Amino acid sequence: MGEFTSNLKKYRQLAGLTQETLAERVRVRRETILRLEAGRYNPSLKLAVDISRAVGAPIEAIFEFPEDGDGPSQA
Repeated sequence: MGEFTSNLKKYRQLAGLTQETLAERVRVRRETILRLEAGRYNPSLKLAVDISRAVGAPIEAIFEFPEDGDGPSQA
């Protein structure tokens, strides 16, 4: 999987959560949240869903992946 843009910090702050609080809610270490916010860690689908629910924003808004045409074709 390639590069992605993380908007997690923005949505975490809009939800009024600290890194520590979000980490506790999604059961990871605060350092994982830090790495996610910096775009240095690609989350599992389960973690992305848990984060999406915790901050109240769609996964696609939190983590943006560029369209590169390598995915399945649309029929």
